[in-house]
Amino acid sequence: MLLVALAIAAYTPSGPRPSPRQPAAAGMIDRRTLLPLAATTLGALVPAAASAAGVQPCAKNANNCWSTASQDKTAMKAWAWPASMSRKDAIASLRKNIDAYPQAGQDGVDAGGWSYAVDELDAQVSARLEFKSGLGNMARFFNNNKPFVDDLEFAVADGRVEVRSSSRIGDSDLGVNAKRLNFLAAALRKDGWDAPSIQGK
Repeated sequence: MLLVALAIAAYTPSGPRPSPRQPAAAGMIDRRTLLPLAATTLGALVPAAASAAGVQPCAKNANNCWSTASQDKTAMKAWAWPASMSRKDAIASLRKNIDAYPQAGQDGVDAGGWSYAVDELDAQVSARLEFKSGLGNMARFFNNNKPFVDDLEFAVADGRVEVRSSSRIGDSDLGVNAKRLNFLAAALRKDGWDAPSIQGK
């Protein structure tokens, strides 16, 4: 914005303004010329918005999060659908395997069920799910008798899906996020996806 203001100041005439019917004098620029100039300057300063926001990286070296946007120990690879699969069919495959995730949980995690918090998969964009775990004594002693909530996010990109799974509270997730991701990745691999498993921290 500072450069825009400087550009405006640089081209603002100090002498008397011409009347609406009087052409601007040589070396002077009227507002009809100035406004496009300012817009061009501002456009050079502000990058164009991405077509998809993607997912955010985890906090550095977090013990309760995995993300395809991370570059440290919390990093995981994006899930890529087969080259022979259309984007629409890939979204259908992703949704099928998400919806098949057991509401009763699996491998000792997510026993409190799950639900869509944001569902924009039909628009082939993104989704965010909420998973509940840590019931019983864990919830009673460590979370005021409330289940622990984890967030699982998907952002559809070109030929792949960016993923982030994270716990809202606590330093360690006791391997919950890795178990959840690996269950879904294994199901996608049966549909031909390249969705590598991850090792818990």
